[in-house]
Amino acid sequence: MRQILLSIIITASFSLYAQQDMTLQECIDYALVNNEQGKVTSLEKEIAAAEVRKTIGIGLPQVDVNTGLNYNFQPQQSLVDISNFSDAPPGTEEKISFAQDYDGNIALGIKQLIFDGSFFVGLQASRTYQQLSTKEHIKTEIDIMEAVSKAYYTVLINEERVELLQKNFDRLESLLDDTKAMNESGFAEKIDVDRIRVNFSNLKVEINKLDRFTDLSRKLLKFQMGMPLEEEMQLGEALNDLSPELVTMNSDFNYGDRIEFSQMMTTEDLAKLEMKNNRVQYLPKIYASLNYGYNTATSDIDLLLKSNRWLNFGTVGVSVSIPVFSGFIKSNTIQQNQIKLKQISARKEMLKKSIDLEIQQSSISLNSNVEGLQVQRQNMKLAEEIYDITQIKYTEGVGSNLEVMNADAALKEAQTNYYNALYEAVIARIELKKSLGTLNK
Repeated sequence: MRQILLSIIITASFSLYAQQDMTLQECIDYALVNNEQGKVTSLEKEIAAAEVRKTIGIGLPQVDVNTGLNYNFQPQQSLVDISNFSDAPPGTEEKISFAQDYDGNIALGIKQLIFDGSFFVGLQASRTYQQLSTKEHIKTEIDIMEAVSKAYYTVLINEERVELLQKNFDRLESLLDDTKAMNESGFAEKIDVDRIRVNFSNLKVEINKLDRFTDLSRKLLKFQMGMPLEEEMQLGEALNDLSPELVTMNSDFNYGDRIEFSQMMTTEDLAKLEMKNNRVQYLPKIYASLNYGYNTATSDIDLLLKSNRWLNFGTVGVSVSIPVFSGFIKSNTIQQNQIKLKQISARKEMLKKSIDLEIQQSSISLNSNVEGLQVQRQNMKLAEEIYDITQIKYTEGVGSNLEVMNADAALKEAQTNYYNALYEAVIARIELKKSLGTLNK
């Protein structure tokens, strides 16, 4: 119910802030409610909760009301030796029927579990399964956070690149106009104009291509969020807000922080409960029962309506079922459970090593990418300075057009390298946080 209310609130309020700039956290909040896979695992949680309630119901009184009315069109007969109570010769038999043409009954039956080891273990298992489904939902949420974060930063970086390319385009357009004017005045050759025009055309194509890719990446973000693709949205963060290097390495890392390891622990608990359930099969099962009702029989159907013909009956008792021998099925099943627990223990150790390696790889990757980002940031600033100086020299007539084109190409390459390094650093940051189990904290 809480999940449904949250979905209604976020969906209703989104129409208000969809036209505004959305932060990464707002996108994640929206995705946690509307992502389809998240909805599926949320329903799995509800199924597990219902399974717990169903198991509890087994231990509650089971009440049945049974009733019936029969017409004995061919009453069952018995052969009776009538010589015992008549003058007939010994061995004389007569067909006698003790059934009447009509009989009816109505009875209330109550059965109550007193002791059944499987019930109590099953109740524990259903609650543990509920924990497992909850953890599966958490894992899905973490995957959604990772996907939305990566998609969000992809859009953010692409939008920044488009903006920067547009500035390059405007600058190159201004240079092209200036060079045309210089050519008309005899201060520049036509080849200088053609050289700039080629770069100008190529840059225009590159901007159009990046525009389309940015639109596609924005649709991918909406898809990860569970938002209609035609819905309008804008991002509310800037690249200046990014600090890929700021990831806190938790010195007291606990494997339980990783949802995958927590799931493995719960799976181990379920395996232990399965073995416990097989062991309690050796214990007796005890049930109490109560039956009370009325029955009657008559050859005249009209007499069925008379209450004085309905005779009451009742029984109360306890039934005990004691297992004696099952052909070694239980013992062999328990041996299987023990082997399964050893397998899970081995998988836990493998998972620990895998987590350790993943953390080291993510940490090294982030450090390397941050170092590369710092270098590319410096290179881009140097390329900008070189281009500005080269352009000034060209406009003052002490530099060549070719130098300007080379500086422009170097600047665009430096910008591309910078944004690629920034993207890789951001992705490495997300993956390190996920490997440390802090992405959802």
